[in-house]
Order: sequence, then structure tokens, then C-alpha cells
Amino acid sequence: MKIKRLAVVIMALTILAVTAVSVYAAGDVASAVESTWTTARGQIKTVVNNVVFPVLDLILAVFFFVKLGSAYFDYRKSGQFEWTAPAILFACLVFVLTAPTYLWSILGM
Repeated sequence: MKIKRLAVVIMALTILAVTAVSVYAAGDVASAVESTWTTARGQIKTVVNNVVFPVLDLILAVFFFVKLGSAYFDYRKSGQFEWTAPAILFACLVFVLTAPTYLWSILGM
């Protein structure tokens, strides 16, 4: 019984010693993260400006025109035009279209 406990303790200490070495091998983690961020910041900004915002613009534009068309057909049917949903989609579209001009200054990039 004592041998099994001793073997478990020795094994746990060995695993702890092996994994603790890799923790100290990293050095200054904060400076590594900061340097990685400064290197990747330009690439992230380029991807967001050239991929993310145009995709959001396209999706919102399609939803806006579909909702505008369906609101028009509802107007033809009932005689009352519902402005709420097209107005909200238009405001979101304008917000996303203008976001790249001020977003990066807010984030400090």
C-alpha cells in the first residue's frame, strides 16, 4: 500500500517537474503577446476592412431592399406603408458603411 502511494507521489512530482519547465521556458509572455499584436494589427485591420465590412454591407443591403419590397407589396394590399423595419435596416446599413472611418480611431489603431 505504501509503495503504491509512493509511486503515485513520485509520478505526480515527475509530471509537475516536466510541465513546470515549459512554463519557465516561455520567458516574458506579455512582451510576446504585445509584439504579436503589433505585428498582426495591420493584417487584422486589412481583413476587417476588405472582408468583414463588405460582407455586412451586402447582407444589410439585401435585407433592406427585400424588406422595402415586401413593405411596398403590403402597402399595395392594405393601403398603409410600414416604415419601421426599412428605416431600422437603412440606419444599420449607414452605420456599417461609415464604421471603418471612425472605428479604428476609437480602438486606437
